Amino acid sequence: MAPVIYTLYGFAILFFVFWCGKWIVHLIALFYGKWKLHKKVTQLPCETPYPGVSILKPLMGVDPNLFCNLETFFTMNYPVYELLFCVEDKSDPAVMVVMQLTEKYPTVSSRLFTGGSNVGVNPKINNMQPGFKAAKYELILISDSGIRMKEDTLLDMVSCMTEDVGLVHQMPFTCDRDGFAATLEKVYFGTAQARIYLVADFLRVNCHTGMSALMRKALIDEVGGIEAFSCYLAEDFFLAKSLKERGWRMCISSQPAWQNSGVCEINSFQARLTRMVLCHLTNLILLWVGCFENVAVHICFFMLCGTQR
Repeated sequence: MAPVIYTLYGFAILFFVFWCGKWIVHLIALFYGKWKLHKKVTQLPCETPYPGVSILKPLMGVDPNLFCNLETFFTMNYPVYELLFCVEDKSDPAVMVVMQLTEKYPTVSSRLFTGGSNVGVNPKINNMQPGFKAAKYELILISDSGIRMKEDTLLDMVSCMTEDVGLVHQMPFTCDRDGFAATLEKVYFGTAQARIYLVADFLRVNCHTGMSALMRKALIDEVGGIEAFSCYLAEDFFLAKSLKERGWRMCISSQPAWQNSGVCEINSFQARLTRMVLCHLTNLILLWVGCFENVAVHICFFMLCGTQR
């Protein structure tokens, strides 16, 4: 009976440690979220000039909410920014939506790039490449088509770009929408996803998602522009990894990324989560393989040095 009892004790201890760990993660997320999120946006000091922001909007296809989502970028309360819309196919219906908005808001600096540029396997970077090369401001905001902005969202993100920060990203969340699938998405992004995202940011772990991220253009140009990350499907992860390796810090902004896709279905949501999990697992496997490869190289090197002596 003794081995059985010890086995049960072992399982009980493991379960208790796991339970305590879950509560610690949960409490960290609660307190950090309370301190970090939904803070009042403070204006920059009068003597501090507002940095210009080039906003890259890669588009493909349309949905019922595309027009209203893009319109929020034309009505932001920020003095210096430009909108760079990137559409790979000239016949894409998204082109007409962009043209309607540029005619409606002629005073907002905006340009449309079609055709893309085949620089790698990542279709998003291929689409954004012409817009990135034409960007004229020191800060770059990459924002997906389904993201909705508030008037002060850009100001909130820029205010988080302190001297030691190279990238400001937003915690994924969703707007209020009708339907069970939309409710399921909101619950997921407001609970399980938010918890791990907040804890990762608190511990300064690379948790960046590419749906809405503000970064310093000069730092991207140092490594060859976004083209340098076109060989990865998870370009957001490796872009953030590149900044982190060079000593730059990442942080989340006060406002989350307001996802407002016009198409919300259970199947598409499950497929999206599956892609995210597979992509992150692949990244982790590649990182571990790289670590073991480096260790093996060093061992072989020391063995060769020893034999030569």
